[in-house]
Amino acid sequence: MIATFAGAAKSAKPTQDIVPIKEVRDGIVVLKDGGYRAILITSAVNFALKSADEQQGIVMQFQSFLNSINFPVQIFVQSRRLDIRPYVATLEAREREQTNDLMKIQIREYANFIRRFTERNSIMSKSFFVVVPYLPAVTGVPGIGRGAAGTEAERFEEHRTQLEQRVGVVQSGLSRCGVRAAQLGTEEVIELFYRLFNPGDVEQPIATAR
Repeated sequence: MIATFAGAAKSAKPTQDIVPIKEVRDGIVVLKDGGYRAILITSAVNFALKSADEQQGIVMQFQSFLNSINFPVQIFVQSRRLDIRPYVATLEAREREQTNDLMKIQIREYANFIRRFTERNSIMSKSFFVVVPYLPAVTGVPGIGRGAAGTEAERFEEHRTQLEQRVGVVQSGLSRCGVRAAQLGTEEVIELFYRLFNPGDVEQPIATAR
């Protein structure tokens, strides 16, 4: 992903100089400052449909979870317009395959309803993420912290182990709140950041059979 930002500056900086990410390895985001990040995608809880006692229980469990961790976490909610066109294209393909005239009419009317409804209303999808950080310790003792002896791969494995322990703590705490959490893999992390930095690309029209 290579892009530049136009502005008043005489020389625009490439995106790589602005984004603090060095690489994504084994699903872990490695930052330029030496920090590590794991990104979890989580399920949602329909809080409004819970009883008062259930709501209180969820709040208490979440409070207990936050009090149990000794590191910060970031909760990120991504809202974006849902592209309904692939679904409409599927309906149109089903219509063409139908040999029953009544079914063809019903599918066509349903597809038209979906098309009109989405033209009048913005259908949004929401995704929920929790970012778990880890910053290797820096000390003045040689061989300890970021300057520890060993190959880069060995240091990465050591830091990943520390990060995965934190991920386990977060997953366990969220589970007690009724929230499932799964860590994103490398391709999923790259796709997430691509969509964040290129929001217009996911809105590009797709070819639909008419």
